[in-house]
Amino acid sequence: MAKLKKTAYPFIGLAGNIGVGKTTFTTQMAERNGWKPFYESVSDNPYLSDFYGDMKRWSFNLQIYFLHKRFESHLNMSRSNGGVIQDRTIYEDVEIFARNLHEMGNLSDRDWDNYLGLFVTMTSFLKKPNLIVYLRASTDTLLSRIHSRGRDYEQSIDPEYLHSLNIAYDKWINSVADCPVLTIETDGFNIFENAEQLLVIEKRILERI
Repeated sequence: MAKLKKTAYPFIGLAGNIGVGKTTFTTQMAERNGWKPFYESVSDNPYLSDFYGDMKRWSFNLQIYFLHKRFESHLNMSRSNGGVIQDRTIYEDVEIFARNLHEMGNLSDRDWDNYLGLFVTMTSFLKKPNLIVYLRASTDTLLSRIHSRGRDYEQSIDPEYLHSLNIAYDKWINSVADCPVLTIETDGFNIFENAEQLLVIEKRILERI
């Protein structure tokens, strides 16, 4: 694939599993550096609640919705006249969530092929981020954070499903070759309490871009 083109403004994609703290981290980094944040469509997502109740029935609908919203955000970020940071990248949609649902049998071969073809076509029009920051946490840490934030539709998440996503994330992030990646271990990091550690992480990100 073509080499990443340098741009005048930083374009950072934040990657990480459910509950790892992407939204909070996005907000903090955007405010501290004057970047424009782009958030995942969660609270207004019409499929999430149904999906967690019946994954097999709603997987394709959910993934198409996310792909649509992420593509829209990515286009807006590409047109921005300043630094941007994104809460979850479009690449995670296919490499983590849709692929995992297909492997679990919740997304049929027909729907997977249809989704993958659409993804490849859409992303061929997009520029790559300057840096992907992968926030990593153990399954136990993710479950604790999900419970603490108290979103009703998330309380029924199967720990095995969450664990399978963690495995998929590690596999994907180790295979990324066309975009720089920075992995941040977050098991012992509380963004609200560990100000010094946040400064260290911020410095590592700024040095990479």
